[in-house]
Amino acid sequence: MDIKCYLVDDEMLALMELETLLAPFGQIKIIGKSDRASQAIAEINELKPDLIFLDINMPGTNGFELLEALDESPEVIFVTAYDEFALKAFEVNALDYLLKPVNPDRLKDAVSKILKRIPENRNNAQEKLSLDKKIFIKDGEKCFFVPVKDISLIESDGNYVKVHFENKKPLLHKSLTYMENRLPEDVFFRANRQYIINLNYIKNIEPYFNSTLLVEMQGGLKVDLSQRQSVKFREITGV
Repeated sequence: MDIKCYLVDDEMLALMELETLLAPFGQIKIIGKSDRASQAIAEINELKPDLIFLDINMPGTNGFELLEALDESPEVIFVTAYDEFALKAFEVNALDYLLKPVNPDRLKDAVSKILKRIPENRNNAQEKLSLDKKIFIKDGEKCFFVPVKDISLIESDGNYVKVHFENKKPLLHKSLTYMENRLPEDVFFRANRQYIINLNYIKNIEPYFNSTLLVEMQGGLKVDLSQRQSVKFREITGV
């Protein structure tokens, strides 16, 4: 079962070395590599690899900024020369990382760990994000890999959105409409101009003004559905 892999490092020599180290892993199929972040972003969005090896400290666009520019986040193994920098990055869902120079035994352990996370249906091309995909968010000094299924609510905030999950709500530089178009519509519902809600996180529904509905989420936040969306909500849920 082939695993599609993409390599990113600003040093071509490092890319060549990593490619050589990965050669013994027959299930890893390198479908692309780049020493330029802009090229890597475009090719990763087009090729949709299952796994990327990503340098963190790159000039211009660093590894975290690159991840934030992707349409969706594949599995990631970070490659870095800075131990403390890597550890600081893993605020949520601590993914693996390799220190330079890469140790072959350490690489073997990392590959084994990551391959277990890749779902069996990873090769099914989907226009929308499936619930088992993750979104990468860099908010200030904190970085998050957020499983789509764990997002309870998305809130518009100017040119950003607040992504609510667990007890956190980091900012993501995307529009609410963009998120609406990317998220699975059978789970995520556009409540009004400000909110998208996850239907699985609804705690209570009650009538509101002018035949609209008021939805209470599990975290306690109450969201009023617009008149148009209240009608649509009744149609799809039978409320």
